[in-house]
Amino acid sequence: MHMVTDETSVRYAGWRIVVVCFFVATFGWGLGFYGQSVYLAELQRAHGWPASLISAGTTFFYLFGALVVAFVAEAVRAFGPRACLVAGLLALAAAAVAMGHAREPWQLYAADALLAFGWAGTSLAMITNTLSLWFDKRRGMAISLALNGASFGGIVGVPLLVVAIGSVGFSLAMTAAAVAIVVVMVPLVLVAVGSPPHHLNAPTARAAPSSVEIRARALRDIGFLSIAIAFALALFAQVGFIVHLISFLDPVIGRHAAAIAMAALTAMAVVGRVLFSTVIDKLNQRPAAALSFLSQAVALIIVIHSTNAVVLVAACALFGFSVGNLITLPSLIVQREFDSKSFGVLISLVTAINQVTYSFGPGVVGLLRDWSGSYALPFYGCMALQVIAAALILLRGRRL
Repeated sequence: MHMVTDETSVRYAGWRIVVVCFFVATFGWGLGFYGQSVYLAELQRAHGWPASLISAGTTFFYLFGALVVAFVAEAVRAFGPRACLVAGLLALAAAAVAMGHAREPWQLYAADALLAFGWAGTSLAMITNTLSLWFDKRRGMAISLALNGASFGGIVGVPLLVVAIGSVGFSLAMTAAAVAIVVVMVPLVLVAVGSPPHHLNAPTARAAPSSVEIRARALRDIGFLSIAIAFALALFAQVGFIVHLISFLDPVIGRHAAAIAMAALTAMAVVGRVLFSTVIDKLNQRPAAALSFLSQAVALIIVIHSTNAVVLVAACALFGFSVGNLITLPSLIVQREFDSKSFGVLISLVTAINQVTYSFGPGVVGLLRDWSGSYALPFYGCMALQVIAAALILLRGRRL
């Protein structure tokens, strides 16, 4: 039977991998990223641990996870995407069980260490590295569609987890999530993820440089550094703002309206990513990124200066429109501007730099809020970072 190699065809095998990556992202973000707020509340309630101790575990998870993420490209190259996805899912399942059964602080940190491996094997670097083996011309659309699973994990996964915790308790609910991963996701990956198409991965006469060499050259390259630093600053601001959004809005417009604003932000992240996915491969992506950063800066100005519930919800929706694209765009700019043999290593490096940086966002915003007595100063700071990022991303260097 003739294998379809046209990426625009609905029969192309790569679209099956997009569906798998969507569900991998659902579990990865649901348990790894959004789940952290659930763990904080449940562990505090169960053991009376201070929020600072549990939050420090979250920061450890992000920092250790960034270290692991940096080597995702090598793992995929050495073991193949199927084995790496399965390993990531199994680590995620083990982390869920460990988190649900944590009785001492050291057990929480052990669970967060396991979760870091699970996150590395199910989140951005893993998904972009996997999809790059199947897609070239439609890579932007493929990554954008797959990463809607990240939003799905927040919109559907977390509420399901909260309902399960309310019904059967934290330990059993986390174990049930682990069972779902092992019973549903692992067989799905084993069955659906085969060998990548030869035409995208055929060996060429020129040998690929080593991963160490690629990283060393990238960290001296203005074009690469402008991508890494711009998105690190923008994501620092984005994550810091989102984590504190409910706390900021609650006294201004009430808990119910604050929840609507957060829902609007999350929903617009999906809308923005889907709409963007239809044109993302044709756009000039650096200016598109700059506009995304500036749109969030404008939203922050409105949020700081308004007390009207409708205006604040609209501003959160405007902010949310670019949330998903800030995660997708770095890999697309790297793909367009650098040698394809370097793609996996470079996007893993960008992801690691971003994750180290944004892990401090919520803490710094919280410290500035406590020091100044309001959210105006930290949100102005976030706005300034977005404007700086918009200028930085327009700096291009020579090609690697």
